[in-house]
Amino acid sequence: MTASSELSPALPVKVPASAPAPTPRRRQASSVRTRVAWAMVAPAGLHALFWIALPVLATFALSVTNYSVLAPLRFVGLDNYTRSFGDPIFLTSIWHTVVYTFFTVPVAMAVAVFFAVLLNQQIRARSWYRAAIFLPQVTATVAVAMVWYQIYDPYSGLANKLLAFLGITGPAWLADPSYALPSVIVMGVWQGIGIKMIIYLAALQNIPEELYEAAELDGANAWQRFRRITMPMLRPATLFVGVVSIISAFQAFDQVYVLTRGGPANATTMMTYEIYKNAFATFQMGLACAKSVVLFVFLFALTMLNRKLAGGGEDE
Repeated sequence: MTASSELSPALPVKVPASAPAPTPRRRQASSVRTRVAWAMVAPAGLHALFWIALPVLATFALSVTNYSVLAPLRFVGLDNYTRSFGDPIFLTSIWHTVVYTFFTVPVAMAVAVFFAVLLNQQIRARSWYRAAIFLPQVTATVAVAMVWYQIYDPYSGLANKLLAFLGITGPAWLADPSYALPSVIVMGVWQGIGIKMIIYLAALQNIPEELYEAAELDGANAWQRFRRITMPMLRPATLFVGVVSIISAFQAFDQVYVLTRGGPANATTMMTYEIYKNAFATFQMGLACAKSVVLFVFLFALTMLNRKLAGGGEDE
């Protein structure tokens, strides 16, 4: 038998058909869709460019100048940063902002998780409860601060009236340096619960009920189900809420301006309020820009730290 006779017959090879060339009509339709997409993105892109990107770049540029609106612009290098960190009031404002953030963010998040879990149950009028808790979030901060200003009034405020009912003499909440910052913190916690609760509530409704049913069949109690199922499944929402809350807390201004104007004796001065004073009270715009850059660095560092602690950098 020859070698050629031992070879099997050649099998037909299927050649994949090439994709049809796009017709002029298809090319035109694709071009139209592309232009429409760019047209829809353009307003948001222009807004981000002119109201976010350019101001940020201008802040960095002006932070190394003596810009004060009235005087000629002059490059001063890192002098504004040296003055900032040599200013005891600014250092105090950094500490107050850190304290405010440390208490408002985790406390409000814990209370928000509690309300979210509670209002995720089948209870009567839960929509009304959700709306009532969320209402402070959609109310102007200035209006909320005015209400709390009346609550903290040492003579006719609700806080001292409740204490008087218990036989306790209430302090001058906003006029006493020992109580002024805690008073602002309480208002910050109260106002920030609503939006956090809504985000957690949305995350809770995406957790499969089968997980809880299987855990219950295995004998897990309510606390074990919450710790082993609910909290791990809320991790992405916790990361998001934490980052947004930290940024919001470091930008606290309205409540400080309305309640205390940074007083008494700078007991409630925050970084944003100190920047406001430098920029619009003394017109030291360059110095204010340098302090704004410091605030930006703090926000960036805390955001990265929160992401690290929450495990946001790990692949799920």
